[in-house]
Amino acid sequence: MLTGPANEPIYSYAPGSSERASLKVRLNAMLREHEEIPLLIGGRAVFTGRTAPCVCPHDHQHRLAVYHQAGPEEVKRAIAAAREAWHSWSELDSGARAAVFLRAAELLSGPWRDTLNAATILNQSKTVTQAEIDAACELIDFWRFNVHYMREIHEHQPFSPKGTRNTLEYRPLEGFVLAVTPFNFTAIAGNLPTAPALMGNVVVWKPSPYAVVSGYNVMRLLQAAGLPDGVINFVPGPVHDVVPHALASSELAGVHFTGSTAAFREIWASTGQNVARYRSYPRLVGETGGKDFVFAHRTAEVPALVTALIRGTFEYQGQKCSAASRAYIPRSLWPEVSRGLLEQAGQMTLGSPTDFRHFMAAVISEPSFDRISAAVEFATRPGEGELVFGGQADKSHGYFVPPTVIRASSPQSRLMQEEIFGPVLTVYVYDDDRLDEMAATCNATSPYGLTGAVFAQDRSAVLHLSRAFRHAAGNFYINDKPTGAVVGQQPFGGSRASGTNDKAGSMLNLLRWTSPRAIKETYLAATHFAYPVMAEE
Repeated sequence: MLTGPANEPIYSYAPGSSERASLKVRLNAMLREHEEIPLLIGGRAVFTGRTAPCVCPHDHQHRLAVYHQAGPEEVKRAIAAAREAWHSWSELDSGARAAVFLRAAELLSGPWRDTLNAATILNQSKTVTQAEIDAACELIDFWRFNVHYMREIHEHQPFSPKGTRNTLEYRPLEGFVLAVTPFNFTAIAGNLPTAPALMGNVVVWKPSPYAVVSGYNVMRLLQAAGLPDGVINFVPGPVHDVVPHALASSELAGVHFTGSTAAFREIWASTGQNVARYRSYPRLVGETGGKDFVFAHRTAEVPALVTALIRGTFEYQGQKCSAASRAYIPRSLWPEVSRGLLEQAGQMTLGSPTDFRHFMAAVISEPSFDRISAAVEFATRPGEGELVFGGQADKSHGYFVPPTVIRASSPQSRLMQEEIFGPVLTVYVYDDDRLDEMAATCNATSPYGLTGAVFAQDRSAVLHLSRAFRHAAGNFYINDKPTGAVVGQQPFGGSRASGTNDKAGSMLNLLRWTSPRAIKETYLAATHFAYPVMAEE
């Protein structure tokens, strides 16, 4: 068994620290730059003239950059560039491929750290802590641990009896992989194209329109690390101008996706309709939505429960697939829990992430702001729910939605079922003696199965609830918030409507990007067809 790497240390950015001063300098410089971002196809910059702005969600009048948008013609060019690169990249020694991503990890750990963090803070409105654990540490971990897992995969070989040699060759897929990445994690945006590329595949990468600045800087970093031209092709643009044209190509070998459940279902349906034209059956790997739960038992430790709800719901404005979105609290604990939530929420501040004192910043866009505001308005109608705190949103300067807690009137409330993707926690208070009924309700209410958490000090209750929620969450937490999976520690992914559960940050994911070939070599081959049993009596 190979010894794995260690997780990248997280910088504190405490007042007076050198990393804090350095990042502040990079933030100020990036605010003045206003870059023009091209497509990168076959290693070359492509300027289409069809541009769109990149803004700061916390200051939506400030344009960080403009980016050129791909259309059908550019998608064709990207596929052609990937096809050309496939011939050499797919045959390259795995160690040589690994060296590119290990170098990228070292560059990000050092001279590129401020740039990726600053881009994520400004373009995606992440606080410094959330940017550091994402754009720096998690992406570094993906690149280092994926190399480790690739080596373990190649070490896995079949048994060879005397006289033969059996091997498994882990070939890349024939064709290109389409990577469709989200706005909320720079690390996911960096991992989705590079995990298949590490295994020898070539990639067409469509980033989120709300994270083009950070995505472009990931591409520049990979180029600096020595990634050959055409292995990954960067094609930002409207989804309808990019994705359908990539899916229609006979050379599509796979899709690596993170985004909404509805979008992934459309991709799945489209590949089904096109399946006869593909050279091989495309690998579909997707991580989608979640309606993640925290379920408290009457023996739960209240301060830990309250802090987990605060952090699990409101870090990065609730814009995590794993964010705590619904909670089930026993009636005996609710008075103390509600007081704790009010107390801690009252200490949080909301504002620009360039001010490191804030715990929260803005949601990503005006459509997101409007959708979250509408959900809160609906949930607080008579008979639907009661506003515990929050709810006063403001988009005049930035897309600011305050931390909001709603007490639902029914466990089947719409806000207990539907993903909001914002800083909104919906709580249902249940009678202590209805534990099993409420656990069954929690398991059945939402179509998702991504993350969940239980809080209990009673060990028998922990075991009982763990069994009850066995299929409710692909990442399950005991006495901890349902967010914060760490590469190498908690491989991430869920099933049901939450995706294919192929566990990013593990060898399970990397195996999806290979097409194994079994090879048998016989040292002394038979020279006649007859078997001993056929001899005369």
